[in-house]
Amino acid sequence: MKSFSRSDRVAEQIRRELAELIRLELKDPRVRWVTLTDVEVTPDYAHAKVFYTTLSEAQDAREIEQGLRRSASFLRRELGRRIKLHHIPELHFVYDASVEHGRKLSRLIDEAVASSSQAPLEDAAGAADVVADVTAATTGKPAAS
Repeated sequence: MKSFSRSDRVAEQIRRELAELIRLELKDPRVRWVTLTDVEVTPDYAHAKVFYTTLSEAQDAREIEQGLRRSASFLRRELGRRIKLHHIPELHFVYDASVEHGRKLSRLIDEAVASSSQAPLEDAAGAADVVADVTAATTGKPAAS
């Protein structure tokens, strides 16, 4: 059986409460369609990194971040009313790009499958190009030539 530390339980409770607050209490239209993916709390509970993602376009990410930062004091105050901690952590919102990377990777895999079903790769150079594209998409760095 897996044991969870107190900080893991507190982080999960903060994530659940913040998600509900954002969904039900927050009136800022910039913060719609936000999903909280994780919360990391410092050992002294002074700070919490709140990781979020969105299904909106990438250009909306800056506005969403501004909306979350502007709402941080309200969210922290409401969090203090819902969670009984000696000190409610200061909230720091961080964009989690893993969903976006996953979509890019999935699209590349779909393209590779579609191209391989149309015409099988005839040489190793074609396979190397596909691997380079997938590597570049997952690491965010261009493949070495």
